[in-house]
Amino acid sequence: MIWVAVGLTAIGCYLLKLAGLSVPPRVLERPLVERVADYIPVALLAALIAVQVFSRGHSLAIDARALGLGVAVVLLVLRAPFLVVVFGAALAAALVRLV
Repeated sequence: MIWVAVGLTAIGCYLLKLAGLSVPPRVLERPLVERVADYIPVALLAALIAVQVFSRGHSLAIDARALGLGVAVVLLVLRAPFLVVVFGAALAAALVRLV
């Protein structure tokens, strides 16, 4: 039974990919579609970050992860290198957990 679900999911993913490749180029070249397509990955990544930072199970949680995210945002605004952002956020979250 589980293999039927896996097979149907694989077929559905293939058909979804095929549908995306079948869109005519004139539709994809419209300015509105180009602008929206540029922001979709950013919105999805922001949503994933928000869920991972502000949730614990099925409830809202504000803890050291929120401070780490705040430190990362500040370092990104200051245009710090990526590794500095990652280590700064991890260090801030770890220090709060120790306290």
